Amino acid sequence: MIISMTGFGRGETTENGITATVEIKSLNSRYLDVSTRLPQRLQDKELEVKELVQKSINRGKLNITVNVSEADSAGPSIAVDTNKVVGYSNILRELIEAAGIDEPITIRDITQFNDVFINKEEDEEILEEKWKVTVKALKEAVSSLLKMRTQEGDQLKKDLIDRIDFIDENIKIITKETNGRADETREKLLERINNLIDEDKIDPERLEMEVAILVDKMDVTEEIVRLRSHLKFFKEAVEQPEPAGRQLNFLTQEINRELNTIGSKANNSEIAQYVVKCKEALEQIREQVQNVE
Repeated sequence: MIISMTGFGRGETTENGITATVEIKSLNSRYLDVSTRLPQRLQDKELEVKELVQKSINRGKLNITVNVSEADSAGPSIAVDTNKVVGYSNILRELIEAAGIDEPITIRDITQFNDVFINKEEDEEILEEKWKVTVKALKEAVSSLLKMRTQEGDQLKKDLIDRIDFIDENIKIITKETNGRADETREKLLERINNLIDEDKIDPERLEMEVAILVDKMDVTEEIVRLRSHLKFFKEAVEQPEPAGRQLNFLTQEINRELNTIGSKANNSEIAQYVVKCKEALEQIREQVQNVE
């Protein structure tokens, strides 16, 4: 199964007047890298968020944003610090008397002091309820992200297989071009050497051995066999249920290694052209594989 590392997922859950919204953006990454933005009162749940995500996702850079809100009927989340209100009132009265001002103290005068208001701290029961709603929204967002990554993965899979088949077709052509080439090369080498050197001074057995060694160095049969094996394993990895990104990356490197060797050993312009085509397709495969989980 091919799963893309890029995608977006969103989940929203509302229960008992509490609404949690979770958004996940996913990008390419060599490993799983999770960054979270949580409400202040849920900051201690960061590790649990990461652990929940790790159960479903193996690779990618994830940016998770969580927002939690309460219905208007829940009332304001601030309270009045009555002690400070009384204290500031007394201070203002003393100030008015000292200045000889004959004006009453107003609410506006007191609310100029910002710290007369305090945030209400949710009790543990409310916090736990918010966390439960957040977990449901998070699971929904993960599910949405996986769906999108899987859809993109299906498109990647088709593209990868098409390019692997393209390379395979070119390797078949190279195989035909190289069939019988060893014997032909051997005969040409012997002919050239015999034309350049006096036959009386040549040890036929030694000459045959040296030519055989030279021809063997030009033979690409083993490289073609290994290359076609790598292509076969690549297509099998694409179909397996486990994440295949790392395996595909390794096979891409091995395919490139064999293509380089074939190109350098073949010493033939026509074969070199087919090798170049294969390497162009392989480079596109390599770029695509970077996006596979």
